[in-house]
Amino acid sequence: MKIGVLALQGDFDAHRRRLEELGAEVVLVKKPEQLDDIDGLIIPGGESGTFLKLLGEKGFAKLKDFVHSKPSFGTCAGCILLATDIENPKQAGLGALDITVRRNAYGRQIDSSIRDGRFLNEPIEMVFIRAPKIERTGAGVEVVAAEGNDPVLVRNSKTLASTFHPELSDDPRIHQYFLDLVRSDQAKRAEV
Repeated sequence: MKIGVLALQGDFDAHRRRLEELGAEVVLVKKPEQLDDIDGLIIPGGESGTFLKLLGEKGFAKLKDFVHSKPSFGTCAGCILLATDIENPKQAGLGALDITVRRNAYGRQIDSSIRDGRFLNEPIEMVFIRAPKIERTGAGVEVVAAEGNDPVLVRNSKTLASTFHPELSDDPRIHQYFLDLVRSDQAKRAEV
């Protein structure tokens, strides 16, 4: 199983290390054509508008095709990019998850925090840095983790998105959850 980590900005290396600890082969994706050779993709945190500029039109189109066909996991800015609707300000999204996301809803960098939440009804530590907030979940979107009453990790059949940074915690469960999602998708593809 080859997992790509979009390596244009953000702490992509923390995702790489976690995935390798869990036994995945990792490709740091810097060019759109690298998407052809991977089974799943993580879009890390960073600044979503900067991602759009760095990707360019062709890169954005290639990424959009990928996230609509193979497992993808976006954290923070990656969550924003995977959404159908983005607020504060409005911007283009990949439309892989029927959610509305408000950028920087938890405040500025100085308001970053570590909070306790629930992942699959189990306690988990969550690191929030200039985090977006999921304000609406559409049909087919399941809440996998929450912080208080707020959904902070959601998924549909093959797309996962978190408003926090699981790569900055010592807990590997969320990355393992994504790898299990990729494995399940591979099994379905093998049956066809």
